[in-house]
Amino acid sequence: MKAVILAAGMASRLRPLTETMPKCLLKVGSRCLLQRTLDALLSAGIKEIVIVVGYRAQQIKDFVHDNYAELQVSFVMNDLYQSTNNIYSLWLAKEYVAAHEFMLLDSDILFDKEILSRLTNDSAENALALNNHKLGEEEIKVIVDGERQVTEISKTCSIEEAVGESVGIEKMSSQYSKALFDELKVMMAEGLDNVFYEKAFERLIPQGFLFKIVDTTDLFSIELDTVEDFNQAKELIPDNLY
Repeated sequence: MKAVILAAGMASRLRPLTETMPKCLLKVGSRCLLQRTLDALLSAGIKEIVIVVGYRAQQIKDFVHDNYAELQVSFVMNDLYQSTNNIYSLWLAKEYVAAHEFMLLDSDILFDKEILSRLTNDSAENALALNNHKLGEEEIKVIVDGERQVTEISKTCSIEEAVGESVGIEKMSSQYSKALFDELKVMMAEGLDNVFYEKAFERLIPQGFLFKIVDTTDLFSIELDTVEDFNQAKELIPDNLY
């Protein structure tokens, strides 16, 4: 299995912390987010990794070269990182993972590495990590059917009907990956390069391509969008987090 880490964004909501450093290199505890993510992937046996970079790309490349010289990492440059959203970064990874089984990860998540094990060990070919907690307007919310398959995933879906928040880590089969990049091609032609990649997931649902949720509520995870999130993460991070 391969992995794609989306790390192109400017993270303007995290300024001034990201004025001179990309978000994924911010330290929480003794290690930065990217280091924790790479270590978690290695722990899960995933060694073929694609990182989509943009803002301060060279810093990310230098960090990986200096700390993971033995790791097989491919870098993809998103030159339009200032005007596009993560769906475009995902589209740019097509050469490496289209029609391949892969794990998709946002680069701004601090998470327990056991989440990856839970996803890879789940019998579902297409699985999405879910955190069940009190929801608001900002979270990517998930609605499921009776078989715990995702029928809606967005920031705007009903809070009352949602079963939780998407953590931002998904496992995809080669069949799903092919359908995903076929759909992304259509979306790029339609000019939909400045939306969240979950929009593509939603468009695949009527075509019969669905994720099953894997409940990871008992495992630590937090998305770092703002300075407040970052400060909260430093307080909440478990002492034994890898």
